[in-house]
Order: sequence, then structure tokens, then C-alpha cells
Amino acid sequence: MWLTNSSVGRKVVMSVTGVALILFLSFHLAMNLVALFSKEGYNMVCEFLGSNWYALVATAGLAALFLIHIVYAFWLTMQNRKARGSERYAVTERRATVEWASQNMLVLGIIVILGIVLHLYNFWYNMMFAELAGFEGKFAPTDGYSYIEETFGCPVFAVLYILWIIAIWFHLTHGFWSAMQTLGWNNKVWIDRMTCISKVFSTIICAGFILVIIVFCAKSMLGCTEASCCAEKAAVEATCPNAQRACQGKHEGCQAKHEGCQAKHEGCQGKHEGCKKTTQECCKQAAQE
Repeated sequence: MWLTNSSVGRKVVMSVTGVALILFLSFHLAMNLVALFSKEGYNMVCEFLGSNWYALVATAGLAALFLIHIVYAFWLTMQNRKARGSERYAVTERRATVEWASQNMLVLGIIVILGIVLHLYNFWYNMMFAELAGFEGKFAPTDGYSYIEETFGCPVFAVLYILWIIAIWFHLTHGFWSAMQTLGWNNKVWIDRMTCISKVFSTIICAGFILVIIVFCAKSMLGCTEASCCAEKAAVEATCPNAQRACQGKHEGCQAKHEGCQAKHEGCQGKHEGCKKTTQECCKQAAQE
């Protein structure tokens, strides 16, 4: 089959799977941006995706695309190295027209893979896998917002994720236009346009992810996370029982005074009614006379 037996076919597979992964990154960014505006909205998306059958099918399909992309990437790299043989060591100066990313796609790919492993551990394992396996981690499986706060609230994780996103940026800027070239957009006019589009698109995608990381990291450093607010609320509530008992004592004292006042009022009311009755009798007697 030409998709596996020829280098052109393998490049086509690489391109198609790469474009599919780029579309997933776009969706994932849109989902993450929701967390900047609404915890409830983001958790609704997490609950919707959850462990539903369609989410599981999409996850399985995404995993398959990713594995195929990795396998073909290493396959093509090894094939190119074998074809060039010892000639690759004879080159001491890289041509100016050859991008740094294209020369280091294998290294960038390894960094991207390591970042994905970290990301799966921090989020997928604690959310979708936890829901499927029936266990609950530190937060509920659908509480993705809390997992974002916890992960990016750690400066070490924040830096690692930013480095990962930068590696993805280099990978995308080369991979996007390279995929378009393989799929036929390879004339001089369109290849220049695709190169420009790939850089703009990759920058927007990666800047969006980095924005989410920085915002949540800054919130954690300033103590503005929901977890810190909950801790503060718990501390306040811990002092409330004493204050409530004191308030209750004052209320009961006030209630006792009120009851005494009520008794005096009722006594006064009785005297008033007796006085009123005496007046009416006097008037009636005077009328009879």
C-alpha cells in the first residue's frame, strides 16, 4: 500500500494526522479559555465531555491519530537519516533557508511527547480515567477548574507547561505549512502564504494556552484562587460558633427584657381598661340623672 510503502504516502499520513491534531488543539484552547471567565461554564464542559460514549470515542480516535503521527514521524526520520548516511556529518553550516525547527523536529517531538505525558497525568488521569475507574482524587472528576488552579498554581508546573507550549509552537510553525505543502499547496505563491499563516495561527494558539497558565499562576501567587477563598471562609466560620453563642445570649437577655416589658404593658393595659370602664359608668349615671 502506497501510504506505507512510499515516502510520499508516509508524508501524507503524517500531514493528515497532523492537521487533525491541530484542529484538536484549537478546540482545546477554546475550552480552556472558558475557564478564564466562568468556573461553572468550564466545569459544565468537563461534565459534558466526561466519560460519555462520544467523549470516549473521540479520545480513542485522538489517541490513535497521535500514535500514528508519532510512529510515522520516527519512521520518516530514520528513513531520512539512513538515506543521507554519513553525508549529514559533512555539513558544517546550515543553509539560511532551512528553519531551525525543521532541523530539530525529532527533539521538539520528544519534548512534546513528554509534555503530553505530564498533561495526561495532571488532568486526564484525575478526570476522565478517575470517572471511568470509579475513584475520586483530590477534587471531583468533573471539577476541572480546581485541577487547573492546583496545577498552574505550582510555579514548577507552570514553567514546565510554558516550555512545553513553546516547543509546540516551534513544532506547529514548521508542521503546519509542511503538511499543506505535502497535501498539494506547494507552489511558490501559496507556500509563502501558508508559511505566514502557520506562524500567525501557531502564535495565537500557543499564546492562548500560555495566557491561561499565567493567569492561574498569578491568581495563586496573589492568593485569589477559590481554594484560598474557601480556606479563609473556613477560618472565619471556625470563629462563628463563639460569636453566635454570644449573640444568642444577648438575644435571650433581650427576649427576657421584652417579656418583662410585655408583662408591664399588659398590667398597664388592664389598668387602662378599668379606667375606661369607670369613665363609661360615670357618664351613663350622669345621663340618667
